Amino acid sequence: MLWHASAINGYAIEASDGDIGTVSDFLFDDASWQVRWLVVDTGNWLSGRKVLLPPSVLGRLYARDGVFAIKLTQQQIKDSPEIDTDRPVSRQMETSVYDYYGWSPYWGSGFYMGGYGYMPGSGMVSPYLGGRRRDEEIADAQHDHDDVHLRSVEAVTGYHIHASDGEIGHVEDFLIEDADWSIHYLVVDTKNWWPGKKVLVSSRSAGEIDWMDRLVNLDVDRQKVKDSPAYDPTITIDRAYHEKLLTYYGIKLATA
Repeated sequence: MLWHASAINGYAIEASDGDIGTVSDFLFDDASWQVRWLVVDTGNWLSGRKVLLPPSVLGRLYARDGVFAIKLTQQQIKDSPEIDTDRPVSRQMETSVYDYYGWSPYWGSGFYMGGYGYMPGSGMVSPYLGGRRRDEEIADAQHDHDDVHLRSVEAVTGYHIHASDGEIGHVEDFLIEDADWSIHYLVVDTKNWWPGKKVLVSSRSAGEIDWMDRLVNLDVDRQKVKDSPAYDPTITIDRAYHEKLLTYYGIKLATA
């Protein structure tokens, strides 16, 4: 099922022996568009401390109550490594969390599920992540040991969308598949270009995310986006709808 990231934001996280906080952000990999971490704000319980949890630890989502159940105790969360979420998350930070809980890191498994047959390059860097600015960003991040692919959903929301021939709007939200926690679509508000229309753009049409200029670049032109179906949030996006939209954008589904 597809969820708006904005709808999940604020959901409670419930340990086996009590509440630990609420979802305040998501960190996703901009090469695979996979959510790697949920940022959990522990509020007054741990004096405003934030912790990272991978989606794999989440149990059933109680949509009616707005609660995620996890198979961890409050003490385990309390004793987990402290993470500075005000700066880019480093691979060392991620490793310390995985080591503490005894989990296998995602970068060592080679495993990725992309829902609806989507297999985005099996860990290979996106071809759109090249260019001098990207090289400089990678070099700077490697110098500081940051994970160069991790992006904040909260930070990228509001970024301008730039098609191959010009700007078309801004990122309003993300649609996340809860079966595998992949970001399938960006919800794009085009009111800055033509009024009254929101569209879905597949993450597979998204290229480089430019931190400096707050841009998400697409590999399609403005006319293609303009002629795409208007987004109606009341319509269920099932496999048939998904395939139709990808076909419109000329994107092929992976075959088994």
